[in-house]
Amino acid sequence: MIHVEGLAKRFGAVEAVRDVSFTAQDGRITGLLGPNGAGKSTTLRILYTALVADAGRAEIDGVDVARDSLGARRRIGVLPHGAGIYPQLTARENVRYFGELHGLRGPALERRLDALIEQLGMGEFADRRAKGFSQGQKTKVALARALVHSPPNVILDEPTNGLDVMATRALRELIRELRTSGHCVLFSSHVMQEVAALCDEIVIIDHGRVAGAGTPAELQARFGGATLEEAFVNVLGVQEGLA
Repeated sequence: MIHVEGLAKRFGAVEAVRDVSFTAQDGRITGLLGPNGAGKSTTLRILYTALVADAGRAEIDGVDVARDSLGARRRIGVLPHGAGIYPQLTARENVRYFGELHGLRGPALERRLDALIEQLGMGEFADRRAKGFSQGQKTKVALARALVHSPPNVILDEPTNGLDVMATRALRELIRELRTSGHCVLFSSHVMQEVAALCDEIVIIDHGRVAGAGTPAELQARFGGATLEEAFVNVLGVQEGLA
């Protein structure tokens, strides 16, 4: 479970995040939805300890990300937005390196690599150097790195960005499988169809604040609209009126 309470982060004069609070439960897919620049990625970067919040707190399975960043990292797998991979290593070597960083060794690590390569459909390029990989292949390798240590919580920052239709469908199915197996899945997106297709819970962020939260049905009931997209537009309209 991921719990966020009163998070705030400022970059100079810009308040990227201000008083963000929400909980992402185990066995559920929680989506952070919002326009570009809303504060979604900044919130996620605080959660996976790449940034330190100016105020508030965030916990991964009860572990405070600021006080015990290493302990929090052990509990999460992260696919950052635009995550790069080492081009001179093969796909398998990229994933193995991250497994070793998490303390995996020997036959157990090799079995885990084989399982991920099969699960993510990486067999055709697993032992090729990553230089020249397509965006979809790079994303699969980065996702395998995030999952190699079998983390109970998974954080994905715009995971389908740059993927073609088939790769997007495959990734969505994997995200559903993670939910079914009891993982806490938290991902950010500005693609409405993606959020509508996947999410059990939605947190809408605008101008660094939580503008609305709930299930898709709850958001439509609260803010109006025949579709989630219409409800989203209505949420942003309310926020503009309060600005």
